[in-house]
Amino acid sequence: MTVTISKRKRPRTLHHEPRTVTWARTKSGLTKRALAQAVGISEQLLNEIESGWRSATPANLMKIADVLNCPVVFLERKQGWHPRPRC
Repeated sequence: MTVTISKRKRPRTLHHEPRTVTWARTKSGLTKRALAQAVGISEQLLNEIESGWRSATPANLMKIADVLNCPVVFLERKQGWHPRPRC
């Protein structure tokens, strides 16, 4: 009997900027647990959203933005935006 173990992969596209979600949460003074409870999601899901292992659904992203009192646009991934290399 052969058991196949699949390796977990990051999502190809994210609806949010993980570092921005973390930054906004810490600036608001909330822990991951407090934000997750306020949004109505598990702390594990919030951890995966902040680390980039799961993409936040548009509905969850709106809830996160509402709790953090910031525009959802601030947390969304900027499509086609790439920082210029510094020469």
